[in-house]
Amino acid sequence: MNPELMLPIIASIGWLILVGAGLASYRLQWSQLVKMALVWFAIFLGLYLLVEWFMIAHDTTSALM
Repeated sequence: MNPELMLPIIASIGWLILVGAGLASYRLQWSQLVKMALVWFAIFLGLYLLVEWFMIAHDTTSALM
């Protein structure tokens, strides 16, 4: 494994542990956790698709000119 990739992987694991601990402090039920995770997934997926759409639209218009 590339040594340059170790720090981002370790940092990501640390952030996931921190988020998990913060979420566990709310003591929510599993169904509420799943709903919350799906909402956040939908938000990030929507933003990703929006950015991709703008990038494709920009490339298409620049190719026409």
